Amino acid sequence: MNRRDFVVSATALSMARVFGANDRIRIGLIGTGGRCMYLAGILKNQPGAQIVAACDVYEPRRLDAAQKMGADPVADYREVLDRKDVDAVVIGAPDHWHTPMTLDAVAAGKDVYVEKPVTHDLSEGDKLIAGVEKSGRIVATGTQQRSWDHYLLAKQIVESGRLGQITLVQCYWYQNYLRRQRPDAEIDSAKLDWKKWLGPAREQPFDPVRFRRWRFFWDFGGGIFTDLMTHWIDVIQWFMGSPSPKAVQAMGAVHAVKYLECPDTVNASMQFPNDYTVVYYGTMVGSLDGGGIIFRGSEAMMKLTRDGFAVCREGQIPAENTALPEPVIQAKNTGDGTVANLQNWLDCLRTRKQPNANVRAGVEAARTSHLANQAMRSGKLISL
Repeated sequence: MNRRDFVVSATALSMARVFGANDRIRIGLIGTGGRCMYLAGILKNQPGAQIVAACDVYEPRRLDAAQKMGADPVADYREVLDRKDVDAVVIGAPDHWHTPMTLDAVAAGKDVYVEKPVTHDLSEGDKLIAGVEKSGRIVATGTQQRSWDHYLLAKQIVESGRLGQITLVQCYWYQNYLRRQRPDAEIDSAKLDWKKWLGPAREQPFDPVRFRRWRFFWDFGGGIFTDLMTHWIDVIQWFMGSPSPKAVQAMGAVHAVKYLECPDTVNASMQFPNDYTVVYYGTMVGSLDGGGIIFRGSEAMMKLTRDGFAVCREGQIPAENTALPEPVIQAKNTGDGTVANLQNWLDCLRTRKQPNANVRAGVEAARTSHLANQAMRSGKLISL
């Protein structure tokens, strides 16, 4: 460790607070859009947690968040990190801010809950892991399936071998942006610090559509693969004990939602070194069937969604019958994985244990999604 690294680590440790059992954990919000405010609403009702600052570069959103949370409105996230009455931050800013803000936060001695994907491109992963681990801070990511009861049970079943040899995992996610109203242009740009919002992204004129639908513009997000597939590929890599694919190919196109830059319809195929293949397919023009994962094994298959899971055994119906047999194992969701994931994060802030959705897992899931985008945009097979 060189002198600069030592100073950064020592500074972070000196600024951090050790929580007693009855101490309140004081939290700052950074980027108070819809997802962040959903997280904030959950945290506000957790014993021992208090929202003390709400930061956003768009004034109406900032003031609204502060009023709802009983917190101070803050225009610059660095001011939140400088505050001694902030122990931890929730980062809900666009993807291109996730890594810079997280690194700044841990360097300032703050623990972090950052939404997925934790990185915006492949180059950020190693830097993020190194910065977080050097700081000693607790960082959890918004891949909430890792704290969800029925996913934990499903993982045990897969690991038990009940499905036999799994060679194919299908995953999918469908949303309907055609039925959603096109983002309205009534953003008061005079109350938005567009330059700060852009941050590390390339300079460009204000565009209300990009501001509203940033997930589907390359400068700020990564489209379907990083926004949606990241959740499922995280589950699959976690269940199967394989953090990285060995080959990735993908295709995509803008067929219908013409105001988006990233494709509205995609598919990808990923081969993993422990003898299985994952396929993902999705579209933004229809939402029926939602999203889920199907593990196909030699003895049984499991269909897993946020509603629950069902395991159906081979040999119960005629071969290639299109109707499934009655499940031999079934579980229904009885809670909200986001609530459980936030509770786990708060628990880890007190115990200093690694959270379920830790930063390494977040980087691994994001990496596979970035590889799918790279394969799609280059039109080439990515071999690793």
